[in-house]
Amino acid sequence: MQTKGGMKYLASLSLLVVLASVAAAQRANPRQTFAPHELRASVAPASIIWNTPEIPDGPIDFESAEERDLRLVVMTKELEQPWSLAFLPDGAMLVTERAGRIRLVRSGVLDPNPVQGVPSVQTGGEGNLQGLMDIVLHPAFSENGWIYFSYHKPAAGGEGATTLARGTWNGNALTDVRDIFESGATGTEASRIVFGRDGMIYMSISGPGSGPDVARAQDPNDYAGKVVRLREDGTIPRDNPFASRRGHKSAIYSLGHRNGHGLALNPETGDIWETEQGPSGGDELNIIRAGGNYGWPIVSYGRDYWGPRISPRPTRAGVEDPQVVWLPSIGLTGMTFYTGERFPHWKRNVFVAGLREGGVPRTGQLQRIVFNEQWEEIRREPLLQELKQRIRDVRQGPDGLLYVLTAEDQGALLRIEPVGQSSRVHEDRRVR
Repeated sequence: MQTKGGMKYLASLSLLVVLASVAAAQRANPRQTFAPHELRASVAPASIIWNTPEIPDGPIDFESAEERDLRLVVMTKELEQPWSLAFLPDGAMLVTERAGRIRLVRSGVLDPNPVQGVPSVQTGGEGNLQGLMDIVLHPAFSENGWIYFSYHKPAAGGEGATTLARGTWNGNALTDVRDIFESGATGTEASRIVFGRDGMIYMSISGPGSGPDVARAQDPNDYAGKVVRLREDGTIPRDNPFASRRGHKSAIYSLGHRNGHGLALNPETGDIWETEQGPSGGDELNIIRAGGNYGWPIVSYGRDYWGPRISPRPTRAGVEDPQVVWLPSIGLTGMTFYTGERFPHWKRNVFVAGLREGGVPRTGQLQRIVFNEQWEEIRREPLLQELKQRIRDVRQGPDGLLYVLTAEDQGALLRIEPVGQSSRVHEDRRVR
């Protein structure tokens, strides 16, 4: 029988072996140190690197396997690298742009002037993936007017540190904006926010996906590669799993994450689900559990960008298994659970956004995942591939429709709706 000390030694030894392998591969492939899914540069031959085509003006009619007669409406194409959106009670929408702006869409029209009150945001950084990230409303927004957003706060050396801010919405601008949680973690990428049923804020802080700092996701004294849990004012709950453990950052709720691009509350179970980008393959849909270790970079289903496997096996004892895995990677990003009435045969489906499949340009998509009653995957369906656009986020609106953001320099806000009231399941849905 192994002692706890012996198990800890073996875990540390395994991590050292993994890191040594990564370092050796990078020395052998110095030109491909970083190749995240978001970069326009590709590890594929230059002959198949295409410019993104312009999105059509629409509307565009299309079909899916279980809801036919669908229409894609282009609401605006005047956004720059949109990242996230939130719905205001009056029907307006707030959209974040990675360049550091919040935009207001009211009565379906984009206000040409950015929302005032956003602090200075660091863009660029490692892999050019830093900037203004997620935006959410407080559950009691109608009473307090609070809006939360995550962003990279300017730090030394031209880097940005993942930070959570809160402001008050006055109907046109943010006021009383203040940082309520500063992770101090630089060299990070995506960040998402969601409120849990317990009233706490859950925020993803991505870790390095490659390079010499890849082990930060396993370092309990570093917020990179973690999901944190906070009170509504940004303070740290005493019942967090590592709140009283020496050598651990007290806001950590789970660790071992690579690049958390999406967080959503399962409305049926109350669990927090996370989308996580893998390297070449190994995108994951995870159910976040208190104190859980999700394995990066000790285990992964993916390969590194230059070919070698990240780990000799994709699972191991003590590491949480993903609920869904993508091989090849689709550059997994935002997500939503569908609960509305406008698409009755999509209820309990999960929609995830993807930037590109298998590292190939022009393969961005929206994927629909069907689950059984135990939340085990049954099938998945790609949608919107004909747009040849990278898809950043998907959200269900208060009207029961789906809203989609494309991840382009000239990004678009799109709406999926049924054509008339004839949305139906095709007669051949029972064909096996």
